[in-house]
Amino acid sequence: RDAQESRGLGDVYKRQHMCYHIFAFIAGFVLDLLIGDPHFIPHPVRLIGSLISFLDKRLNCDAGYNSSEKKLNLIKYKRGMLLAFTVIFATFAISVIIIVAAYSINLYAGVIAEAVMTWQILATKCLRVESMRVYDALRTDGVDAGRRAVSMIVGRDTSVLDAAGVTRAAVETIAENTSDGVIAPMLYTAIGGPVLGFVYKAVNTMDSMLGYKNDKYMYFGRFAARLDDVVNFIPARISAYLMIVAAFIGGRQFDGKNAYRIFKRDRFNHASPNSAQTESVCAGALRVQLAGDAVYFGKLVKKKYIGDGLREIEYEDIKRANRLMYITAFLCELLSVAVMSLVLILL
Repeated sequence: RDAQESRGLGDVYKRQHMCYHIFAFIAGFVLDLLIGDPHFIPHPVRLIGSLISFLDKRLNCDAGYNSSEKKLNLIKYKRGMLLAFTVIFATFAISVIIIVAAYSINLYAGVIAEAVMTWQILATKCLRVESMRVYDALRTDGVDAGRRAVSMIVGRDTSVLDAAGVTRAAVETIAENTSDGVIAPMLYTAIGGPVLGFVYKAVNTMDSMLGYKNDKYMYFGRFAARLDDVVNFIPARISAYLMIVAAFIGGRQFDGKNAYRIFKRDRFNHASPNSAQTESVCAGALRVQLAGDAVYFGKLVKKKYIGDGLREIEYEDIKRANRLMYITAFLCELLSVAVMSLVLILL
């Protein structure tokens, strides 16, 4: 009898915790839409980035090694693994401490902490704000201003871009980060709360900082880049299908059928197994051509095209891509809440 009562209390606790999690999840999404990422508020991802930079400076060096190139590359790879595990463990531990400490104070503090952490994990409004700066610069001040604005959100050399190239770079960033910055962190947070959400952000931040195919990071950043590919594999494909649905319901400015067609044809036209998933959908939905050759660190990188270019790209496509991203985000939020609610009913 005592065991049955204990199990009953445990089930009640699980249901209550799921209710709190769902509420915090929705509240965090709303906060992200309303507030975004104000620069005057310290962001945890910047702290994660600082830790990565600190470890990068101390681990990614050749000093003290008189070894063959092959052995030196292996040492760099292992040091990159050490950095990745250190960052992930630190992020996990701090996130757990914050959540446990908040809920130990009282229920309200716990829910508020979880909602705030969820808000900081998501980047829906931030992505729109940063990309719309490119739109405003192109529309009001011309291509030079557009180049400066887009250089803040892409890693390529923007000095060689014309107005179409600037627009294309912004649209590609919106499309790719719909998965990396919105849908994937939303899914991981829905599954494992802010703790898993921040672990995902740590992996994604490591890839963005270390995942370059140059002399410095070819081996040191390889583990982080491959880990990012793994954790984004399923979310990128969920993002793509949600974006296809968004293209069908988003209005006449989107072509849902073409979005699906280009997705099926061009979703692997990228060095990453994930990046072209949403880029192909966006290109098809807007009926434009994305990707192609780009300059990175002074070197021309040959890339396949994505989409057919049924019309010329224009700066209004930045607004359209943001609209597509927002519809996709709302669809994912609804889907996540529906699944969590189903789990709540089954508990």
